[in-house]
Amino acid sequence: MNDQNWDTTFRSFFERCAKLHHAGDTRGEKWFTDADKTFLTSIGHTTQEFFDFVDDHCRYGNEGPTLETALLVASVRRDYFKVMMAEKFSGKIVSPSELPPKPAAVDGIPWLPRLIVKARAKLRGEMDPDTMFGCGGDRAFFREHQLHAADFLRVTWAAGDDDRKIIEWVKSKSA
Repeated sequence: MNDQNWDTTFRSFFERCAKLHHAGDTRGEKWFTDADKTFLTSIGHTTQEFFDFVDDHCRYGNEGPTLETALLVASVRRDYFKVMMAEKFSGKIVSPSELPPKPAAVDGIPWLPRLIVKARAKLRGEMDPDTMFGCGGDRAFFREHQLHAADFLRVTWAAGDDDRKIIEWVKSKSA
């Protein structure tokens, strides 16, 4: 894959899969060729993560993620995968049971503890197939706090293990 035009490949692939979804293939069973899988692996993405963004985009319209949001989130993950992980998968998966409960709050901000754990898992490519970074609950959180999913990932990356940096950033944007 040409690193110079990976974004164009992502966009074309997303649009092709969205057309398949709109035509009735809502399970994605025939979406992924071997070349598609190779491409997704090269950017640190899984077929499930890609499917989730296309599926939510098609099912929820304006309330779902846009192609551009999917691309920006994939871009942050791709950069982390290449820079921090030397293009090697960790082999770990964060199970849903390891996530803080949905109503858990920090500094009076519900959902944030869960989102921090999900963002770190997304960066490391450790998302469980049954968990989505950018799901409906995440999107509601981002809307409420006027944040973008890709920016949240970048801040999480920059904060390292320091939850307080992420919390203070969210509070500063919500003020």
